[in-house]
Amino acid sequence: MAQAIREVYGNVLTELGEQNKDIVVLDADLSGSTKSKVFGQKFPDRFFNMGIAESNMVATAAGLSTTGKIPFVNTFTVFLTTLGLIATRAQVCYGNLNVKLGGAYCGMSDALDGATHHATEDMAAMRALPNMTLLVPSDATSTRWATEYAAKTWGPFYLRLSRDVYPDLYAPDYKFECGKGAIVRDGNDVTVIACGLLVHKAIEAANELEKKGVSVRVVDMYSVKPIDRELILKCAEETGAIVTAEEHNIYGGLGSAVSEVLAWAGAGVPTEFVGIRDTFTESAPYAQLLAKYGVDANGVAAGIEKALTRKK
Repeated sequence: MAQAIREVYGNVLTELGEQNKDIVVLDADLSGSTKSKVFGQKFPDRFFNMGIAESNMVATAAGLSTTGKIPFVNTFTVFLTTLGLIATRAQVCYGNLNVKLGGAYCGMSDALDGATHHATEDMAAMRALPNMTLLVPSDATSTRWATEYAAKTWGPFYLRLSRDVYPDLYAPDYKFECGKGAIVRDGNDVTVIACGLLVHKAIEAANELEKKGVSVRVVDMYSVKPIDRELILKCAEETGAIVTAEEHNIYGGLGSAVSEVLAWAGAGVPTEFVGIRDTFTESAPYAQLLAKYGVDANGVAAGIEKALTRKK
């Protein structure tokens, strides 16, 4: 049964806490929303509510990591990757410390709170930091893997987590690998490379376009940094056109990462970007926001059609 990404994260974090007493959790007075409270209820001596002090929270996590602890730092994505950025850069990444950042309510998933609470630039900020690994789960199984992998692997990690329920995509025994993506729907006319919620929107669009005779491949790029260069180039060669799809600004995120791979390899295929078009977003129900900013299934379909037109 499909589950909310944040619920899965909180539950897995608690399971990991049972297995490893070095895991500690920090939150910025939003543990009910991030679901880190599940860990706090089970292990109150290893849970720290740092209040509305995101930079101090990340700096404290950096210090804890130097004592052998494995800190998971949690708050809304927009605050973690802005107010927490200076400590993430200057301490966590510069020191290559073993700190894990759980950014909840990514993209526009905190829908009704508007631009101040939407996170549409976070991947750009995190992707540019040396030593940072960036993972974007697309369902419950990949959320479990990302959380477990981050806990067991040394170094700074950023997990981009939604508040929403994502449909099941992977079997419980699927073998994920950092630095790889997964073909979740095959096709030969065009490839959509997506992450997070947009993987599901891409599949919806592909299923609709199939009725028109268009064969769409969909890739879940759950590892944005490091990214799967081999798979990107394989898809460019085999389908001849690429569409990237993300609930993020079109600048600096997944689209930019994929384009860098194509440019470095000299793979000159038509490429379209489905994402938020360099603007601040509004307050509204989530589905309405996705539609307005072109990051729903219709938006992905439009991007596919543009790419196919250019391919001809």
